[in-house]
Amino acid sequence: MSDSANTPETPSPHPHTPGGSLRHTRAKGEPRFPDGPKPDPAGSHFERRIRSFQPRRSRVTAGQADALQRLWPKWGLDIDGHALDLRDLFGDDHPVVLEIGFGMGEATAQMAAADPATNVLAVDVHTPGQGNLLNLADHNGLSNLRVGNGDAIILLREMLAPDSLDGLRVYFPDPWPKKRHHKRRLIQPDFLTLAATRLRPGALLHCATDWEPYAEQMLDVLTTHPDFENTQADGGFAPRPDFRPLTRFEGQGLDKGHVVNDLLFRRVPHADQPQPSAGA
Repeated sequence: MSDSANTPETPSPHPHTPGGSLRHTRAKGEPRFPDGPKPDPAGSHFERRIRSFQPRRSRVTAGQADALQRLWPKWGLDIDGHALDLRDLFGDDHPVVLEIGFGMGEATAQMAAADPATNVLAVDVHTPGQGNLLNLADHNGLSNLRVGNGDAIILLREMLAPDSLDGLRVYFPDPWPKKRHHKRRLIQPDFLTLAATRLRPGALLHCATDWEPYAEQMLDVLTTHPDFENTQADGGFAPRPDFRPLTRFEGQGLDKGHVVNDLLFRRVPHADQPQPSAGA
C-alpha cells in the first residue's frame, strides 16, 4: 500500500502550511492518519498474487490530511476482507457503481454530482487522491460517494455480494507497457470473471485508456468473454459518453496527439435466465 505505519517522517519546523505538504514528527509505529485510511487494511502484501497496482509514495497536503482525518470515519472504507452491506454503507438502496482507480478524483466527483440517484464507491491506494476526493465530496455535498482504500480484488472477491453492483468503471488504469509486465494489467479474463459475479445482469462495464495497445487487449478479452457483450453494434470502441467528464490530464494527452478509447460492455443475463427478445 501507499503508506507504512512503521516509517517515521523527518521533522519540519513548519508542519502545517495551508495548501502545503504535511510534514510532522511521528513516533515509530504511530499511524500516519490515526482516524484515516489504514496503511494495509487487509494485510494483502502477504498474499501471493500478481497485482495490477504498485504502492506510490507522495506528499499529502495539509488540506488533504485534514480531509482524511475529518471525513474518513464518515465517508471512508478500508478494504479489509470483511463482508460489506452496500445499503448500510450508503444509507439507502440506490444502485451502486464501483470505480477502480480514480487518481485525484476530479472526474469521480463530477460524475457523482451529475447523478445523485446513483451511489459511487471509488477505490484507490493513492493517499493524496483519497484526501482530495474526500475534500471534493465535502465541498460539493456528495452524500452518494464513498472512498475505498485498498485492493479492489479483495473487495470484489470477499466483501461484495453477488449481483450487488449496477456498474463498474475502470478509467485509465496503469497500462504496464513493457511486455514482461502485461500480466499485471487489470483487464484480464480472470478479473472479468470475478467482476461478472458481482455485476447484476444489464450492468455497464466502462473502461477507458489512452494506451492503444492496451485498448486493443481490452477489446479482445471483453469481446471473447461469455459474461459480457459490446454495446456497440460494430463490435468496436465507443465514443466517449457525455457522462464521462474530460479531465484536465486527458485533455493534455489529447493535445499531444494521444488517442483515448472507451469500451462499453454490458453484463449478459445469467445462464439460467432467459435472453431478452429482440423487441424488448
